[in-house]
Amino acid sequence: MSRFLLRRLPQALIVLFGVVTLAFLMTHVVPGDPARLIAGPNASAATVASIHHELGLDRSLGYQYWTYLRQAVQGDLGTSYALQGTSVASAIGHALPVSAAVAVLGVLWEVLLGVPIGIIAAYRPRGLLDRATTFGSLIGLSAPPFWLGLLLLYALAYKSSVFPLSGYSNPYINYLILPSFTLGLGGAAWYARLTRTNMLEALRSPYVQTARAKGMPESVILLRHCLRNVLSPLLTMLGMDLGYFLGGVVVIESVFGLPGVGKLTFDAIGTLDIPMITGAVLFAALFIVVMNLLVDLAYAAIDPRVRR
Repeated sequence: MSRFLLRRLPQALIVLFGVVTLAFLMTHVVPGDPARLIAGPNASAATVASIHHELGLDRSLGYQYWTYLRQAVQGDLGTSYALQGTSVASAIGHALPVSAAVAVLGVLWEVLLGVPIGIIAAYRPRGLLDRATTFGSLIGLSAPPFWLGLLLLYALAYKSSVFPLSGYSNPYINYLILPSFTLGLGGAAWYARLTRTNMLEALRSPYVQTARAKGMPESVILLRHCLRNVLSPLLTMLGMDLGYFLGGVVVIESVFGLPGVGKLTFDAIGTLDIPMITGAVLFAALFIVVMNLLVDLAYAAIDPRVRR
């Protein structure tokens, strides 16, 4: 296992290095001047030049890139342009618990809704329930998250006042149910289709037919024999989804007004806050890489062939 981990760690570091490089270059290529945004439209050229010098934007791109990499390795992601005096790492760390809560609850909704629906649909293929499940999955996959979120806000927050409209305060769970459900509903459709496909394959396998011939109960066949075939692809999707969600879901957090990493990134894009954008992208990439690494390690622990 340790040898497998040593092989995977350099690959993860290369991915992070590539993501940081692309994010840094893209934020410097986009049109706009952060110093002008900070100074305001009526600021003099001298004021803008002074801000350029203070932020180090008057240095060459290569020097800025090297300085950023050197500081990032030490855990310093720079200081936000828009939130003056606030470090990027502290701002992301403050917003991270909100994104983490939404991510965990969103993944739970995906599993709790998608997996049972996929199992039920596979057990009676081409039946009425299977067709209804397939149709519902198509709707869940096609519905844009922002549209679904606004619809839920209108029905359950504005009209009926069951949930708060926006914000984030105590009790926090009231502010997390709708965003996490919106986030998990689209993913639940993927989980349902994936579970159905793998369950159908398992139900048609010879060892399931043998178990049925021996008189084994259907519940045992479904849970003990068939569901094992679904665990590997589900584990992959869980790791990817959790890493992606932890990095901040921009649309969901913006619609529901949650002060998470996604909302922080969205605001940083509007103000061309280069350190915040780059830091948020780095954090998102870090979570995705870490979750993929954990999934690979879980595969290696379950299946020795993966280690070889």
